[in-house]
Order: sequence, then C-alpha cells, then structure tokens
Amino acid sequence: MPSLPELIAPRSLGRDFRWLLASSWTSNVGDGIALAAAPLLIASLTSSPLLVASGAILQFLPWLLFGLHAGAMADRVDRRRLVMAANAARALVLTALCVFLVTGTASIWIVLAAAFLYGTAEVFVDTAGSTLLPMLVRPADLGVGNARMQAGYLVANQFAGPPLGAFLFAAGSAWPFLVEIVCVLAAVVLVSRMARTPVPPREGLAAHPPVHTDIAEGLRWLRRNPPVRMLVLIILLFNVTWAAPWGVLVLYATEHLQMGAVGYGALTTASALGGIVATASFGWLERHVSFAALMRIVLSLEVVMHLAFALTSVGWVALVIMFFFGAYAFVWATISTTVRQRLVPPQLQGRVASVNMVGVFGGMVVGQALGGVIAQLWGLTAPWWFAFAGAALTLLFVWRPISAIVNAPPVAQDSDDAPAAAAADDASAGAQPEPDRAADADVTAPRAGQSSNEP
Repeated sequence: MPSLPELIAPRSLGRDFRWLLASSWTSNVGDGIALAAAPLLIASLTSSPLLVASGAILQFLPWLLFGLHAGAMADRVDRRRLVMAANAARALVLTALCVFLVTGTASIWIVLAAAFLYGTAEVFVDTAGSTLLPMLVRPADLGVGNARMQAGYLVANQFAGPPLGAFLFAAGSAWPFLVEIVCVLAAVVLVSRMARTPVPPREGLAAHPPVHTDIAEGLRWLRRNPPVRMLVLIILLFNVTWAAPWGVLVLYATEHLQMGAVGYGALTTASALGGIVATASFGWLERHVSFAALMRIVLSLEVVMHLAFALTSVGWVALVIMFFFGAYAFVWATISTTVRQRLVPPQLQGRVASVNMVGVFGGMVVGQALGGVIAQLWGLTAPWWFAFAGAALTLLFVWRPISAIVNAPPVAQDSDDAPAAAAADDASAGAQPEPDRAADADVTAPRAGQSSNEP
C-alpha cells in the first residue's frame, strides 16, 4: 500500500512538483487565515455596510484591472521568480499593515488600501503559479497534479485556515497577519527550490514588446482556437448563473432555511467536505470515465443542484445538496484546468489563464449583481430559479462542443521540456520513471467508457 506522502505527491510527478505543491499548500494556509481575519478586522473598524462590502469587492477588483497584464508578464519572464517576487510583495504589504495595527494607527482606509495592494500582488502569484504545473509534469499527469493542488486549497484554505484566523484574531488583531507573513515567506522559500522553469520561447517577436502587444496576441490566439475559446465561454456563463444565488446565500440560509449563522457556516463546510472526497477520488475517475462524460455529468448536476435549492426549505436537505455541489464543482475545476493546460502552448499559458480568470471574476460580478436585484424583486428563491434556467440553457448550448474541447489535439512537448526533466529528477532520486505511453501524449485516445467516434 502506498505511503501517505506517495498518495499526496506521487514520486512519478517529480521533485519539482513536490516543491510546488508544498509552496501552494503553505500559501493557502495563509490565505485561509486572511479569509476569516480580514473581514473581522474590517468589521472591527467600521459599521458601514458599504465599507464592509468594499472589502469583499477588493477580492476580485484587482483581477478585472490587472489580470490580463499579469498573464502577459507570466509569459515573458521566469515564472518561478515572478511568483517569488509577487509573494514577497504580499509579505511586504502585510508587514506594513501589522506595523499600523501594532502601533494603533490603523484605519479602515489603510486596511482597504492594504487589501487592494495585497489582492493585486495575489493576481500575479495566482496567474504565474497556474503556469508552473504544465512545465513540470507530463500531460497525462496534469489531472492528478491539479487534483492535488485543489486538495491543498480545500484543506488549507477552506478548513484549516479560517478557524485559525478567527482564533488568532481573538488573541490580537495583528496576530493572524503575522502568521500569514510567515506562511507567505515560507511559500517563497519552497518554490525557490524548484530547479527548472525556463522563460517560454518567443517566436517572431521582439524580446520585450509592449505589454498590450502580448495581451493582444493572447486574445487573438484564443479567438482562433475554438476548443479553448468555448471552454472559457462555458466557465464565464456558468459563473454568472452560479454567482446569482451565491451572492445572497447567507440570506437564503438564515431567512429562507432558518439555519442561523452556524447553519450558514455548515453549508460552506459541507461544500468543502464534498470537494475533498472528489479530489481524493479524481485519479480513479480519470482512469474509468472519459473527460467528456465527466464534464457533461458535472454540468448536468449543476442544473439539478440549482433546481433542488429552489425547491427545498429544509436545512439538512440543503446540506446534502451542498456536499454534492462541492464534490462535482471541484471535479469540474480540476478537469477544466487540466484540459486548458493541455491545449494551450507553453508560451501562452499565462495569458490564456488570465483571460479565463478575468472571465471567472467578471461572471461573478455580473451574477452577484443580477442575484441581488432578482432576490429584491421576487424573493430569496428566485435567484436559484434564474440559475436553474440559465444553466439548463447553457448546458444545451455546450453539450455537443464538449466533445470537440476534450478531443482537440494537445500541445506537443519538446524533447527537452520540463516534464522530461521531472522524470530525470525521479531517476536521480532513485525512482524509476514510468515508460511513455501513447495515451500520455494524446488525449484524443479513447478512455474507458469513451467511444473513439464520439460525436
């Protein structure tokens, strides 16, 4: 039976992957601490609902402002060093905030400014960080690698971090942010141990064209690549429908379901539990079910979930629904990321990922605004009905294109690329790398349960 470290970070994925995973998990602990501590800090400094809401808005505003620029930067510099520099900037912002807190000079405006600067640096961390995994592992291992990264987010960011952040804030307003500084700096050290993240080759362009030129090139490539373009569009549309009821979930839980504050927290916990079960099972799912089938199942469950929430008024039923929502949502996150990484050339990974993330947060902004208006006019279950109808129509629109997305030819890997280096790392560490398989280089090869002539 494999050991626990082998289950978490298989040796076949290479030593650099283990350093990346350790850095991601450590950083997620810090982010989870802030997830609870930052709203508590803002609420302790103001009673204005507008200012409290501003703290939440600052989570996604930097993505809309700087997301595309972050993608361009990730494709023109050493990505590992960009992650390190942006994390160092996050630590610097947190240090300044702690100085204000310890000296008793912090104000709501200082805290909001710190939140904006921290969020801006995080855009560059997340964008550049998302490009590292495809440089470290073979295309066939991207699914397992992404699942492990998702598991770290669930365990550290959703479970361990928030309770620790609330506990530390009760001990003193500066404590959670001091611990977060330690986590962020530790993430810098861990990712620095990675051996190889070369700057992607740039063909036919000057070494340092204007940033807007790089952004335009990424957008043109996306426009001319139907499978990836459709994948980004699917994510955008489903985020609009998902965010509509999610923006008023706290009112739905406390007023419609009569679950109270503890029940609302239990809903988010149930979602995270479902996600953990799903990510732990992802390797089995990938071996036995085709990605096309999984994508259709997951998006169908999204439609059913919205309908179930619209119809139920029982708290424990909502908890069961939320558990399964967390399960399929994180399967979708792993699959969509894996498929995109397989289809995008290395030199465009940052720009295409940034367009995807701008779509995610743009969809959330639009969806939450719609959800608030719909709930105000027609009640707290109305956003779920809107989400059900919107998701059902979107599913009908994307049902057939899903096959084209999954069966699109993957990006060819050079003979001296990073996945090969990962195998060499294992060989030098005494592990025997697995021989290449035809399916490893070709996602169009039929999987279990998938016909080779799937429409």
